[in-house]
Amino acid sequence: QVLLTESGGGLVQAGGSLRLSCAVSGGTFSEYAMAWFRQTPGKERELLSLINSSGTIAYSPDSVKGRFTISKDNAKNTVWLQIKSLKSEDTGVYYCAAARDGLGFDLIKGGEPDYRGQGTQVTVSI
Repeated sequence: QVLLTESGGGLVQAGGSLRLSCAVSGGTFSEYAMAWFRQTPGKERELLSLINSSGTIAYSPDSVKGRFTISKDNAKNTVWLQIKSLKSEDTGVYYCAAARDGLGFDLIKGGEPDYRGQGTQVTVSI
């Protein structure tokens, strides 16, 4: 069983920074592409960042590029999302997800991940 557990969320002031962590147990972490999504009420989930299995290639959509940075450590079975210059519209539930294909192209195209965590709440106050 593959288990993804996020941490690091909380209440942050606008303009601040936050680092989210996702620890993965079970499965073969080094073979997974990993991604971070954001879910807010009434909206479709939003792909924030994705990184390939080896942690060498990262992707972020233009809407968050420059503020969101994903990183992956296969020795620690952990993926992180560094967020800076937080805005009120960044409020939401952030969850990590894994794709067995190693590149994550399907996630970029809107496909479903193979595994996902329960999420951690991020609330940005003005």
